[in-house]
Amino acid sequence: MEKRQRFIINFLYFAIILVIAAVLLKFALPLLAPFVIGFLIAYCLRRPVRFLAARCRIPWKIAAALMVLIFYVTVGTLAALLGIRAFSTVSQLVASLPRLYQTYANPLMTDIFERVEQAVAQMDPNLLGTMEYFGQQISQSAGQLVSRLSVGSMELVSNVASSLPMLFIRLLLMVISSFFIAMDYEKITGFCIQQLSGKAQEVFLQIKQYVVGTLFVCIRSYALIMSITFVELSVGLGIIGVDYFILVALAIAIFDILPVLGTGGIMIPWAVITAILGDYPMALKLIVLYLIITVVRNIIEPKIVGGQIGLHPVVTLASMFVGVQLLGAVGLFGFPIGLSLLRYLNDTGVIRIFRKPEAGQ
Repeated sequence: MEKRQRFIINFLYFAIILVIAAVLLKFALPLLAPFVIGFLIAYCLRRPVRFLAARCRIPWKIAAALMVLIFYVTVGTLAALLGIRAFSTVSQLVASLPRLYQTYANPLMTDIFERVEQAVAQMDPNLLGTMEYFGQQISQSAGQLVSRLSVGSMELVSNVASSLPMLFIRLLLMVISSFFIAMDYEKITGFCIQQLSGKAQEVFLQIKQYVVGTLFVCIRSYALIMSITFVELSVGLGIIGVDYFILVALAIAIFDILPVLGTGGIMIPWAVITAILGDYPMALKLIVLYLIITVVRNIIEPKIVGGQIGLHPVVTLASMFVGVQLLGAVGLFGFPIGLSLLRYLNDTGVIRIFRKPEAGQ
């Protein structure tokens, strides 16, 4: 009876902690995101700052300020160059959508429906009027869709432009906070740790060490998955005769990291556009390649990620699915890491939630 009561109490205790953590991640994290990101940047720059301070024999604060400045100048320059290039490409694509529709899509659809009408007329002439009406409706809907896409893209650009002031404020807060946190990192972290009791400090340091190591393992796991996807894409695109297939495969493999879009965010529109332009064999090859990559990824991802962080593939897959549904990209990584942390704390005796299997089971 006491064991059951202890289990129920422990379960409720950690369930409440998980609920509070989920609520904080859902609502508080967006508000504190600039400061959280600033802290993470300062944490990642600790070793370069320590190296610079020791090598140049300058105070920690000066080394931290210089390293953060170098970091932001480098990242800002790369982001500006990539952003300008991406904006130019997307703008040209959006502006050319109506012309592409009139030049390629509309004649192709007209030709297809003429052939269908001829086939229907031979089978049942009474259905010819229905097919003509159906074809006109589809053609009009496609034209309206292209127009809405163009207008929607302009509205999206307008909305992004209107949100720039708040984005600028968030970026400014992130930059300022990362400077101050990096310069006083030891004082800030030391003060926070001192607020915990001796046992709590020990548990916190264990959690920190394990979570940081698990994050590194997750990054390594997804880098491995991205590499496998890149190899599959390179081989597949090379076989079907795509120009510059290595560069295209690299771009899609990087895009594949996104949890919602993934490979399909590029492969499916590519196949659809290719089919609209009349190259049905190439469209079919792209769809087959996408299906192969998707199946392989769904098989290897739970095994690689779960194996690296010590979870069963089914548990890893379930936690990733629930995490994406609740918290998006944060939940995709956060839920498996959280479950792995619970397993680690249970195995080390810090908490008692799960029973260990007996030997031979």
